[in-house]
Amino acid sequence: MIALWVGFLAFVLAMLALDLGVFHRHSRVMNIPQALAWSAFWIFLALAFNGFVYFLYDSGGVPSSMTGGQAAVVFFTAYVVEKSLSLDNLFVIAVIFRYFAIPRAQQHRVLFWGILGVLVLRAVMIALGSVLLARLWWVTYVFGTLLIATAVRLLRAADHPIDVARNPIVRLAARLFPVSTRLEEGRFLDRSGPVIALTPLALALIAIEGCDLMFALDSIPAVLAITLDPFIVYTSNVFAVLGLRSLYFALDGTIERFRHLRTAVTVVLGVVGVKLVLEHHLEIPTSTFLTLILAVLLAGVAASIYESSRAPA
Repeated sequence: MIALWVGFLAFVLAMLALDLGVFHRHSRVMNIPQALAWSAFWIFLALAFNGFVYFLYDSGGVPSSMTGGQAAVVFFTAYVVEKSLSLDNLFVIAVIFRYFAIPRAQQHRVLFWGILGVLVLRAVMIALGSVLLARLWWVTYVFGTLLIATAVRLLRAADHPIDVARNPIVRLAARLFPVSTRLEEGRFLDRSGPVIALTPLALALIAIEGCDLMFALDSIPAVLAITLDPFIVYTSNVFAVLGLRSLYFALDGTIERFRHLRTAVTVVLGVVGVKLVLEHHLEIPTSTFLTLILAVLLAGVAASIYESSRAPA
């Protein structure tokens, strides 16, 4: 298992290095066709890895009671849940970039380092969550209630704008460190003055990391509601997050049109919460759960497209 984990982490780091160090070495605008191509690439990679999961568990490469087919369904379900919940990040990221006036050519670098931080943060939180659920059965009720309450809160606050200026992590950073308004070319630090100061890029990165911490408090319990298998939980999280950056640029300028998709994602969060609460009383097959989630997401997409088609040009 150690070799498997090391190999997977090495693969992820190699892909990230290839992404930033080769394909996006210089700050430039990623156009929509390129973003769509990269999004398709990351989705294809996740599906190919799902095939690897099938053979890995079917051959006994991982000690588990699941067959290869069961493991593949569980991985795909976890991936869909994490991918859908990560969509909510896109709406927040768009607001953060607008607030700090980050040029599109420099947004890619901010998102890259933000996602790198996410991978580390989620590894820690998945480990802690798995231990809690494995040792304390009643934690499922806590996590489930938390998700349901969060879904209700998000539905009530759907029409309220996000106030980046009131973000406590951003305010703390601005209080502890000098802040510059200069947008240095792709740099997080401004060294032109008498003291080194944080640039708007750095503040945007801090805001994104802070928001992901809050999102992780929802998404980690959500994926743990599907399986406690640490390999499937973390790898599905990683593949969902890796494609987030290119998906943001693919939807750039049209994100606000998918308002109902955001509502659907919130409903998914509530559905996962209900599953956790009922965990010890009602067994819901993974395939049934996956079908329900896909139906909710498709309804959100259809409602958004329908509303956009009826909007005046």
